[in-house]
Amino acid sequence: MNREFIEAMEQLEKEKHISKDVLLETIESALVSAYKKNYGTAQNVRVVIDPDDGEIAVLMRKDIVAEEDIEDDMIQMSLEEAHEIDPRYEIGDAIEFAVTPRDFGRIAAQTAKQVVVQRIREAERGMVYDDFITRQGEIITGTVQRKSGETMFINIGRAEGILSANEQVPGEHFKVHQRLKVYIMDVKKTTKGPQVFLSRSHPGLVKMLFELEVPEIQDGTVEIRGIAREAGSRTKMAVYSEDENVDPVGACVGTRGSRVQSVVDELNGEKIDIIFWSDSPEELIANVLSPATVEEVIIEDEEEKTATAIVPDYQLSLAIGKQGQNVRLAAKVSGWKIDIMSHTQYEEALAAAEAEYEEDLEEAGYDEEPEEAGYDEEFPQEESPEVPAADYEEELTEEEPTEISEDEEPEAPDEEPEDIAEPAEEEAEDAAETEETGDAEDAAAVEEPDEEVGETVEQKEE
Repeated sequence: MNREFIEAMEQLEKEKHISKDVLLETIESALVSAYKKNYGTAQNVRVVIDPDDGEIAVLMRKDIVAEEDIEDDMIQMSLEEAHEIDPRYEIGDAIEFAVTPRDFGRIAAQTAKQVVVQRIREAERGMVYDDFITRQGEIITGTVQRKSGETMFINIGRAEGILSANEQVPGEHFKVHQRLKVYIMDVKKTTKGPQVFLSRSHPGLVKMLFELEVPEIQDGTVEIRGIAREAGSRTKMAVYSEDENVDPVGACVGTRGSRVQSVVDELNGEKIDIIFWSDSPEELIANVLSPATVEEVIIEDEEEKTATAIVPDYQLSLAIGKQGQNVRLAAKVSGWKIDIMSHTQYEEALAAAEAEYEEDLEEAGYDEEPEEAGYDEEFPQEESPEVPAADYEEELTEEEPTEISEDEEPEAPDEEPEDIAEPAEEEAEDAAETEETGDAEDAAAVEEPDEEVGETVEQKEE
């Protein structure tokens, strides 16, 4: 080999993007294989290629042992033979000396060529795999190279991607040599080299297209919290921003819808709903069901993530969507199982539940609500005993009289007691009679009222 050989390897390094050192190691291992095939496999040899001038040296390695310990003279050498080469060798050392074959022959050259080509191809495949495995989950622009049935093979540079029929969008048709954007879904190693599986229906394609169009998503100001897609029909995407001064929905829509329109054009007119993400389940479910208006959201079970959304009667079909598409995408974006009910259906369900509850009470033998009935049974209310009117009046009379100052006038009672009012009238009549009849009759007439008044006073004191 000469300088031209080294220049050829440098050219391969530029074209195939394979390191020159890797090529040298590949050729060295190929020459070792060719040497062993023609000169025996038992020899412990290695090939060294000078990276500057391309000179090849075949070196055989032998271990130095005692003469009586030699088992294989192809890999072992006695100490006496080693001293003939260099007297400084000792037992346990290894000696390498050049074994340059005079002629590898036609078979040896052909074998070396095949191994070199195979190793170069393997190295190239390995580099392609390492390149695309790091780009998994990204989008790439490719060209339709050929078609095999419904499967399309896309030229994506150093590799050929596979776009199967399942990953294509219904209604999309591409011609040979037509350019398109595809999503790198998976990369696998096979005996024929790395296989790159592409997709046009994956939700990640929409997400990456928005990252290309919206700078706020690239720098992390706006986050895409959830995305669900039915390829070719509709996509729902929930966005959120920690910055209060940034409107995440407006950032994705763009001025006059310029940003979202670019994505829609790439997806051939697919509808895209951009909604605001919220940590509140009620608000999130109400948002993801747009364009329908939600009256109320009832959380059934937070652990199972089930909820019921109440919508107006005239928007029930809009909330459900065509063949359940709207609620299906809403459930995927939010992660909740959502049940849709109209306002009338909800009221009927409440009335039916209440009627069933009352029937259960009647069957159980309760006329009242269980709580009220149980409360009356456990804590019966005692009726207050009846107090006779006479005793009640006595209790009133026993109260201490209220002190009245000289400045204040006593309040006139609403009703005067009958037992005091009647003696007062009799006393006035008797006083008139005493003036006419004389002193004796006056005394007699006055004594009787005094006795009656005294009796009434004593009754009041009692």
